[in-house]
Amino acid sequence: MQNNIFIHPQFDPVAIHIGSFGIHWYGLMYLIGFLAFLLLGRYQIKHKTWFGWNNQMLDDALFYGALGVILGGRIGYVLFYQFSSFMQHPLDIFKIWQGGMSFHGGFLGVLTAMFFFTRKYPQPWLKIMDFVAPLVPIGLGAGRMGNFINGELWGRATNSNFGMIFPQADNIVRHPSQLYEFALEGIALFCILWWFSRKQRPVGAISALFLIGYGGFRFLVEFTREPDSYLGLLQLGLSMGQWLSLPMILLGIWMWFQANRLRFN
Repeated sequence: MQNNIFIHPQFDPVAIHIGSFGIHWYGLMYLIGFLAFLLLGRYQIKHKTWFGWNNQMLDDALFYGALGVILGGRIGYVLFYQFSSFMQHPLDIFKIWQGGMSFHGGFLGVLTAMFFFTRKYPQPWLKIMDFVAPLVPIGLGAGRMGNFINGELWGRATNSNFGMIFPQADNIVRHPSQLYEFALEGIALFCILWWFSRKQRPVGAISALFLIGYGGFRFLVEFTREPDSYLGLLQLGLSMGQWLSLPMILLGIWMWFQANRLRFN
């Protein structure tokens, strides 16, 4: 460290070596996210009875949600970030071990999965999403920590004596944007949603706050994150992540007013 400049530790991406078999840090981050979902969900079932959930519903929601995250995340990455490349090599979509997942795709995948979940448990879709929303940020934060450990998705140059050098990229002092996202999209968003959902709210209000919170935090952090080299910045100097976050923010604001309008009518 020199003048508040840090060097990325260059972690081994494999957390546990068992002979020729290895457990990667990123896989462990997914596991942490799923465990947090179950533990926090069980707390909500016990202490927030107005949701009307039970442990079997929670287990099934995790199964549906995991499928939505993996399938939606991969398909979203293809459509939003690497469409032309996958059109030339369509079978590469199955090579998930090479990396490439999109939060916004995974988010749409979860929304779709929860629609099918309502076929088994006939509750209003928005009420289900209100239950699920506070359980998600810890997993998002764990995913960003996985990005940091892997030394990927680094930030833009800071042009100052503060930041981190990622030797796998270059010797430029950059923002550790993965840690910013961990703090905002993970810890801060969890605290906001957990506090807000401590008592019964109008249906859709918790989901709306998730959309506004995640979309807003992601939009801001993208100013410090290096744009994807194959996309760069798009219209108005915004990144793909920012353009995908804007609809979340706008939809969340609309849902917020709708939920509270119905409450007071």
